[in-house]
Amino acid sequence: MPEILVTHGAHFVRGPAGHVRAADSVTDYAFWSRYLTVFDGLIVAARVAVVSEEPSSLPRADGPGVRFHDLPDYLGPWQYLRRRRDLTGRLREAIARTSAHCLRVPCAVGTLAWRELCRIGRPFGVEVMGDPWDSLAPGSVRTIVRPLARRWVARDLRGQCRTAAAAAYVTRDSLQRRYPPAPDRFTTHYSSVELPADAVVDTPRADFGSARRLISVGSLEVLFKGPDLLIRALAHVDRSDLHLTIVGEGRTRGWLEALAASEGVAARVTFAGTLPAGAGVRAALDAADLFVLPSRTEGLPRALIEAMARGLPCIGSTAGGMPELLAPEDLVPPGDVEALAAKIAEFVDHPERMRAAAERNLTRSKDYLNERLAARRTAFYTELRRVCCEGA
Repeated sequence: MPEILVTHGAHFVRGPAGHVRAADSVTDYAFWSRYLTVFDGLIVAARVAVVSEEPSSLPRADGPGVRFHDLPDYLGPWQYLRRRRDLTGRLREAIARTSAHCLRVPCAVGTLAWRELCRIGRPFGVEVMGDPWDSLAPGSVRTIVRPLARRWVARDLRGQCRTAAAAAYVTRDSLQRRYPPAPDRFTTHYSSVELPADAVVDTPRADFGSARRLISVGSLEVLFKGPDLLIRALAHVDRSDLHLTIVGEGRTRGWLEALAASEGVAARVTFAGTLPAGAGVRAALDAADLFVLPSRTEGLPRALIEAMARGLPCIGSTAGGMPELLAPEDLVPPGDVEALAAKIAEFVDHPERMRAAAERNLTRSKDYLNERLAARRTAFYTELRRVCCEGA
């Protein structure tokens, strides 16, 4: 019975009961069970930390048909280098036990698996989730190895796409241009967003007579989503009645709180932390007037699609696949605080502008309903099973 090995760069934890739990719903069991539409079992190769107390508040990631091949947990480039030999050994064990292989990239774990698969001549697929050239741009990550890592990771991703037997991208064409697949290989595109029909409102937001509530949703582990840019832009907008809610958690939160204080907007910024997936996030979106995501790098942002599905006007950057989602007049260049501030002012000062964007966004979001993405995702898994398990 064919099993597929999938590599992933996220962190997971294993409690005393033996269950593996995800940090959030993005990589919970429902996410992994998608592969079971074609494969009989799934093994996830990812970093797993063993903890002494059961983290029952976190969602389960394993379950029927889904198990984890624990890799040594590490954080940052220096710990990665110290544990690279152990990581490689564990990946070789997992590869030897499975017949199909899929690398969710860019990811250091995926790159190690790629080198091993190429070494032994085994076919594999890639799911391309983002652009390392943008994610490692100046200002995104504070590490002295960033400039070199930017070139290395982008080079490796080009090689992974070029040598993959099948490739799936989260964007329709933007990532494909920079990281093209081999011309004779199967390729498709789909987002990993979970968008059931009940997550999409019937009518777009229309009441913007006193639009004052901004919201942004994204991890604060690093500054990829540009929360620092948004805080600085808020300080530049000449409207003291604007309030910003930042949904998400991560190690930069304390620094961002200090930044809000230094910019004089601490009283107008709420850090909501991590909210329950689904209804919790939707409630926060429904309480806002304008969604803003000034990312430095992107694949195709799930949070933006979810906000569009709630009928919200949205501002994004031109990074990654966001131009595939939003109209050109709703975008700003990555890293441009003044342009972002001007765009926010343009929206909140013109309710008719917000209504038009809300209507446009709601219509566009329906292209990402679960049933519309499932067919392309299943086609990719089916092709991967064919080339890996049937020797085609």
